[in-house]
Amino acid sequence: MFTIQTLNNISRNGLDRLPADRYRVASDIASPDAILLRSADMHALEIPASVRAVGRAGAGTNNIPVERLSARGVPVFNAPGANANAVKELVIAGMLLAARNIGEALAFVTTLKEHPDPEKAMEAEKKRFAGFELAGRTLGVVGLGAIGVRVANAARALGMRVYGFDPHMTVEGAWQLSSDVIKAGSLNELFAASDFISFHVPLNDATRGLFGLNALGVARPGVVLLNFARGAIVAQDALREGLASGAIGRYVSDFPSPEFIGNPRVIAFPHLGASTAEAEENCAVMVADQLRDFLENGNVVNSVNFPTTRMPREGTVRLCIANSNRPNMIGRLSHVLGEAGINIHQMHNASRGDLAYNLVDVDSEVPESVVAQIAAIDGILSLRVV
Repeated sequence: MFTIQTLNNISRNGLDRLPADRYRVASDIASPDAILLRSADMHALEIPASVRAVGRAGAGTNNIPVERLSARGVPVFNAPGANANAVKELVIAGMLLAARNIGEALAFVTTLKEHPDPEKAMEAEKKRFAGFELAGRTLGVVGLGAIGVRVANAARALGMRVYGFDPHMTVEGAWQLSSDVIKAGSLNELFAASDFISFHVPLNDATRGLFGLNALGVARPGVVLLNFARGAIVAQDALREGLASGAIGRYVSDFPSPEFIGNPRVIAFPHLGASTAEAEENCAVMVADQLRDFLENGNVVNSVNFPTTRMPREGTVRLCIANSNRPNMIGRLSHVLGEAGINIHQMHNASRGDLAYNLVDVDSEVPESVVAQIAAIDGILSLRVV
């Protein structure tokens, strides 16, 4: 019986992926095998030594102490792409809101309730809200992952010209991207060509302030920025100067900053990107399946800290080993098993930066003494027998 502690309410369809005869799922478990959460902040939590995995029913993991868990050999799973359609639709809505002055028009209509002749007032004032069409305009998409690819393809379907930039694009993403999306050679090329710029990259040291003061001098005057990634992707000083001068025509963001709330050039949402019933369900189902596959089989898929490592089960038992990525780790592991007369049926090793993960199927039971020997190897972070 595996135990999973929940730190947030999780979609029932996701929890149903964890059968009751093998899993106990509750919010009050003291020593869980895994933790399942959405937006709860884990940084200040004392995470029990029993925890073998953490699953985030969403894409971002800023609320999880990934580095601390990595040092313990604990994979952190997320659900990339599960909320992609929800975010894509909100990005398209943001472009339409900015292009057609919809927010201002709606606010104006609310003033007509007591007007003696609302029809006449509307005809007289509607020209104030005249906008422009998306067809024929250029969208630049920074980051062509699951969300960025969908945004680019949807914009093409609306008749927009689309530039994309992502030096780390996956083969899978390339297959899914519309063939007539123009591949920008640099960010500056994309900035200079675009009427709209939409950001779809994770927040890290390389992307913090990605659109900064220098970008203001390159981007088209009056550019519309769409930020549904993370607030800090767009530098505050660039936003402040761009909005004041009109260099940024509109800033559409899912991360309201107190400084810019009420600014007539800013359209802000209260972090609604993934706030649909479908997205929450998709995220919960995906991460529940990943946690189950890891706990039962040791397979790692969609981990933000450990490499993808998946292998069909063969042999008698499986060793699941997380270790520091250093030379001769496989040799030392094989030596311990060989000395104990245990034959390796098959194995899969993968590394990611400073971390590595191994699945080892063997043809006989592994005594506790041998498990202890392997766990004692310098550099072994975690070891499970499943």
